Amino acid sequence: MTLSIEKTIEAYVKNTSLKQMITIPAIFLLLSLSILGYTFLTTGSPVELGVEFKGGTAIIFDSAKTPDELKAEFQGYPVIQAREYGGSGRKMIQLGPMTDSLQEALTKKINSEYTNVEIRQMGEIVSKSLQEQALRAIILSFVGMAIVVFIIFRTFVPSAAVVISALADIVFAAAMMDVFGVVLSLGTVAALLMLIGYSVDTDILLTTRLLKRKGELNDKIKDAMKTGLTMTTTTLAALVALFIVSSGSYIISSFTRIDIIRDISVVLIFGLIADMVNTWMTNVGILKWYIGRGAALEKKVEKPKKKRHTA
Repeated sequence: MTLSIEKTIEAYVKNTSLKQMITIPAIFLLLSLSILGYTFLTTGSPVELGVEFKGGTAIIFDSAKTPDELKAEFQGYPVIQAREYGGSGRKMIQLGPMTDSLQEALTKKINSEYTNVEIRQMGEIVSKSLQEQALRAIILSFVGMAIVVFIIFRTFVPSAAVVISALADIVFAAAMMDVFGVVLSLGTVAALLMLIGYSVDTDILLTTRLLKRKGELNDKIKDAMKTGLTMTTTTLAALVALFIVSSGSYIISSFTRIDIIRDISVVLIFGLIADMVNTWMTNVGILKWYIGRGAALEKKVEKPKKKRHTA
């Protein structure tokens, strides 16, 4: 940690008001909820669903064309995404539900123009079952995390601050999925589940140091920020490298594009960016208010006792 970064952290802790700490994350949260709400009104789901969750067709075949060229070629069909599939010229196109006539036309086109074709269809009943299982997994993971946090700290306000920050991270990551066209698949559900763990990591670090260590409040915040930001930026660097490698020909032509890994890294990158904002602004602001309020109450209770005068 360089001296300039330490001075920046010190200036932030001393000069940033509680109102500023709460206002900026609140704006981020409102924008994220607006994006999710708009997507829900236009598509019926807060995030765009992949084939696994809304049914459709996945077609795997040999082709020298790029995923973008395939998207353009099949633009008359409900294409969700086109991507590399295992290298060696294999491609996959995922399409949403379509009419029987359109499905028949697509099958004829694929079989006549491409080789080594595999067609996999996902029925609506199976997709709805997967939707329910994925939603249940996310909700149970979040509730389980909240219970553990409340057991650890046994105080409502600090525990609620951790849960609110984690929820805001997930909401922002989901909103960015809509903005950048990342669909909800089994892979991105796994990324959201991982994000729950990543989100509470720095929040618990901060809350533990502020509530259970002695010392001046601003000094404890600075020490927690140094450790927490080091942890988060290290993870972000690894995820950015993962994104570059998995993005393949978008960045370096010799790399193979792996969309599922790219999507996972995108979700985690945006989630960790949100985590830095929510941990070091939202959570710090709530904890400073809570600790300051507790100190003020203690001063009111500890009144000096009057001396009795003996006759």
